[in-house]
Formats: sequence, structure tokens, C-alpha cells
Amino acid sequence: MSAMTTVEPGMPPPEPIAVVESDLLGTSAAGPAALRGSVLRTGAYVLGILLSLISAPLLVRHLGVADFGRYVSVLSLVTIVSGFTEGGLNSIVLREFATLSGARQRQMMRSAVGMRIVLTLLGVAVVVAFAAVAGYGTTLVLGTLLAGFGLVLQLLQSLLSVTLQAELRFGWASVAELVRQVVNVALLVGLVLAGAGVLPLLAVAIPASAVSLLFTLPLVIGQTSLRPSFHLGRWWHLLRETIPWAVISAVNVVYFRVSIVLMSVVAGAVQTGYFATSFRITEVLVGIPGLVIGAAFPILARAQRDDRARFDYASGRIFELALFAGVWLVLCLEVGAEFAIHVLAANKADPAIVVLRIQGAAVLATFVAVACGFPLLTLRRFRAVLMSNLLALAISASLTLALAPSLGARGAALAALVAELGLAVSQAVMLRRAADGVALPLMTVVAAGVAGGAAVAVGLLLPVHPLIGIVVASAVYFAILALLGRFPPEVAEILSARRTSAVR
Repeated sequence: MSAMTTVEPGMPPPEPIAVVESDLLGTSAAGPAALRGSVLRTGAYVLGILLSLISAPLLVRHLGVADFGRYVSVLSLVTIVSGFTEGGLNSIVLREFATLSGARQRQMMRSAVGMRIVLTLLGVAVVVAFAAVAGYGTTLVLGTLLAGFGLVLQLLQSLLSVTLQAELRFGWASVAELVRQVVNVALLVGLVLAGAGVLPLLAVAIPASAVSLLFTLPLVIGQTSLRPSFHLGRWWHLLRETIPWAVISAVNVVYFRVSIVLMSVVAGAVQTGYFATSFRITEVLVGIPGLVIGAAFPILARAQRDDRARFDYASGRIFELALFAGVWLVLCLEVGAEFAIHVLAANKADPAIVVLRIQGAAVLATFVAVACGFPLLTLRRFRAVLMSNLLALAISASLTLALAPSLGARGAALAALVAELGLAVSQAVMLRRAADGVALPLMTVVAAGVAGGAAVAVGLLLPVHPLIGIVVASAVYFAILALLGRFPPEVAEILSARRTSAVR
């Protein structure tokens, strides 16, 4: 039984868990639904990136370098607020919503909504004050306030969307996020064409987030209470686990970016530029494992509460699927590295091709680390996850300082790769110790490695366009997995599944 089911002061008494639950999360259909959800979330993520490519060039040309820098500075301040005030609250709420029911579930959501509003408003007040003290000027200070209010609406919507994820309704959750992106880009393009200044552009976050919130409300109003609670005693019930999760997230963010910061100190501007070009691509891709694997988090939480054998099995399958998906993404990067760098920087950054191929291998380790990290966090092994991330931070920093001065961008890429491998291995070991029933089969690692290596060789040797090489290499990869009897059956379930509606 979850430790979070103990009675807290001011909380309603727990409801019996022995009641038969008929929701999707407690059935055998949960796994395929989560897999389809991971595909939907990843697709929405990619579409969001493509939409941003429409507005970004227009903004740069319209505002000019100086004003665009001011615009990005304000958005960066607001993004910092998002990182600190979110603090893992959504993940904790997702786990709790999947394991609680009735009055306790509603009370938990009321506390979460209250915390979200108060913490985000405090964060916005801090950055508005910073903008004023730092001499941003009246326009940008007001712009910071407007963008901050948009953030309040956005984070509130993302919190409410957690209830959709907990019920495996990923289609609607993905559509809600896309609605915000579409409105945001449409308004930015319209304002640029109208010749608007920085202030209206910063205010776009308000209507975009408001539309997404209004879209989400009818989807969740029957499942959760929207009335916030400001009871500090009940807040602590969530804060005591949100805080360590927030620390883990902060260390992970710092560790991932420490190489480029140190590169700017110990290497020349050119080598730093090569690394930054490659980093820009991998920075986007490392968000995919969390989206793909995070879709199974509600299942892990429910299984950990009710059925430890199911938890062990699900954790093992997540590890194997993450391994297969990670190898496939790596082969795409290895074969398509030249094409990706040329798209991003034309022929001005060819040395970054090798750098991207080195960094690309780290994406596989990221998949494995995330696949092991979610079960560990479900088991509340916060210290273990924190220690593994601190280890990765130490490895990344020390190796970058040692290798970057002589090897430049390639040295920093090697440092990032070794650090990510260290994180993956340490978390796999910790998961085995925390749950000895979880299977992390070595033969799966070997099969994925053999299939991936052969596919990369074929893709690189073929005298064809890299995109065609990726398609051929992917076919070779999955064919070898099938011959080895390792082709994931879940993929076939996704492909053959027939839904009566486009979204759940």
C-alpha cells in the first residue's frame, strides 16, 4: 500500500481499496492505451516544435536582434519561474490521482490547485521585481507581468490536464496542448504582420493559455474539484514529496547543460559554437523519453499500490521498450546527422556532424535512465535518484574540463555521453536493488545493440540521401529484431488497434 494513503490532519478518512475498480487504469487494456498515449504525446510535441519554427524567424526579422534579445530575456525569466514553481507538482499529483479516489482525491486536487496558483503568483512577483531592479524599463517590466499572468493560466491548465493523463486520456491532453500552441503561433504571426511591438507579443501567452484552459475545463470538471484549497496542513501532504522531486529536476537540468557552460570557459568560441549546434538538436530530443515513458506513470503508481507483480512486470517491459526506442532514435541520428546539421547551419558547422553523432548515442542512455527513474520515483527512492543525478553532474563537469581544452566540442560530447551512461547504469543498478523482481534482461540489450549496429552500418554505407538511409536503416533494424524474436508485440498492438473515435 502507498505510504501516501495514510490519514493526514484535516484529510477525509481513506476509502477501502478492496473495492473492485472498473476504470481503464486497473485493467489489462491500460498498457496498450498508455503506448498509444505516448505516441500521441510525442506527436503533439513534434508538431509544437514545427509550429514554433513558423513564428521564430518572423519574430527575429520583425523585432531585430536587439528587441528580439529583450523579448527572449523576458520569456527566459518566466521560464525560470515555471521550472521552480512547477517543482514536480504535476508528477506527484499524477501519481496521487491514480492511487486515490473519492473525497481524498478531490481534496488532493483542491490543495494542488491552491498551491499552483499561490506558488506561481509568488514566482511572477519575484521576476517582475527583478526586471524592475535590473533596469528593464517600463515596457519590459509590464511585459514580464503579462507573460507571467499567461504562465499562471498555462500551469493551471497543465495541472488540470494531469487528471486526463491519470485516466489515460492522452488524446485530449495532447489536443489541449496543441490548441495553446496553435493559438500562440497564430497570434504571434498576426501581430508581426500588424507591426506590433514587444509588449503585445509578450501578452500573447494570456489568450493562448486561456483558450487551452477553457478547452480543458469541460473535460475534467466531472472528475475533479476546481475550487482551490489554501489549507497549509493539507499542502504539506504534497509539498513534502514535491520538494525532493524538484531538487532532482533542478540537478538534472543543471547536469544536462553544464557541458555547454564549461565549454564557453575552457574552449574557444568556434568549438563552443559547434557543440551548441549539436546541443540544440539533442536538447529537443531528450524531452521525448519523458513523454513516451511518462505515459505509463499512472499504471506504475496503481500497480505499486495494488499489485507488486504487475509493477515488476510493467517496469521490466518499460525498460525493454525504452531500450528499443532509444536505439532506433540513435540510429536515426547517426544516419541523419549530416542532414540535420546542414538544415540547422548549412555548411558552416560541418565539424558538428561528428559531435552530434557522439551526443546522439547519449539519447539511448537517456531513454534507459528515464525508464529506470520512473519506477524508482514511484517507489519513493528519491535519494537514490538524486545521488545518480549528482554522479552524472560530477562526471559531466570533470570530463568536460579535462577533455574540452584539447578535443574541443568532441571532448565535451564525450563527457556528456559518459555522464549519461553513468546515470543510466547507476539507476538500473538502483532499480534492481529496490525491486529485485524487475527483469532487466541482458539478452535484450545485446539484441538491440546487434540490430542497431547493423542498421547504422547499412544506413551510412548506402549511397542515398540521409532521409532514405534512415528509412532503410529503420527497416533493417526492425527486421533483425523480428528475426531475433525481439520485435515488441506492443508495436503491433498500436498499429492494429481500432478505435471508434480519433481521441479518447
